[in-house]
Amino acid sequence: MSRSAIPGLLLIELVVNRDRRGWFKENYTSDALQAHGVADFQVVQNNISLSTEVGVLRGIHAEPWEKYVSIASGRAFAAIVDLRQGSSAFGRVETFDLTPERALFIPRGCGNSYQSVEPNVVYTYLVNGRWSPSTSYTSVHPYDPQLAIEWPIGRGGTVMSDKDASLPLLAEVAAAGDA
Repeated sequence: MSRSAIPGLLLIELVVNRDRRGWFKENYTSDALQAHGVADFQVVQNNISLSTEVGVLRGIHAEPWEKYVSIASGRAFAAIVDLRQGSSAFGRVETFDLTPERALFIPRGCGNSYQSVEPNVVYTYLVNGRWSPSTSYTSVHPYDPQLAIEWPIGRGGTVMSDKDASLPLLAEVAAAGDA
């Protein structure tokens, strides 16, 4: 397990046991997170998304809860952005290649996003807060020039929701936080 330049963001290396049947991994243990200073992470919801095409980009969303994200199948590129107002790391970006062997613990207030680099990526995440349509959270545009994220699939090959395509820029989010 290793820390990043964003406070509270952890990269977790997982052991994947493979044989002719496929593979098995112990995906999440609370003891491992607690050993690295994460207070008891009480999971209340497990979400799974399937990205069927290469280039599907989801995010950047900073919901009001912590996340433990991992890949069940395929490979993805993750970009995490610190969107916590007042954070010394506000606007800082960390990127990761995610496979079944790697997981991330993302602290509350950090924007989570990923892009599928293979077809049929299954992305799973445990959260300690429940989502509802009325949930309010901070988001920023994945192609914000200030963030300068080098997505592996260029903008022309990106598949994104209309909602994510219309997200604000970091400067707008920062200005709103200053109000």
